[in-house]
Amino acid sequence: ANRLGEIKGGFVVVEDGKVVDYAQDVSACALGQAAAAILGANVIGAELSDIELARDSLAAMLKANGSPPAGRFAELAVLEPVKDYPARHASTLLAFEATVEAVRKATGSGETRTSTAGAA
Repeated sequence: ANRLGEIKGGFVVVEDGKVVDYAQDVSACALGQAAAAILGANVIGAELSDIELARDSLAAMLKANGSPPAGRFAELAVLEPVKDYPARHASTLLAFEATVEAVRKATGSGETRTSTAGAA
């Protein structure tokens, strides 16, 4: 059965643990819009763990000189220069944070924890 999770201005539909439909209305800076565009272009077919891993890898790339995300969200590597602009980290991560929360709600995962991506 399809499960719906809401995102501000959008939604995610999950079936058998995978995203089957997704829409977002992004109100963010250009960097947040770029990250959201990469997410939107690659999220269909993703499982929660894929999205969490991308979010965590993106946060590590920005905050801890980590390697760029791999796999379906590897295009996020283009945002690596953002690491030099800490004030933009939260907006760059926003779409991934919101999508993780929405997929958790859609799948009935009671956990609504977000990463420490917004922490300095």
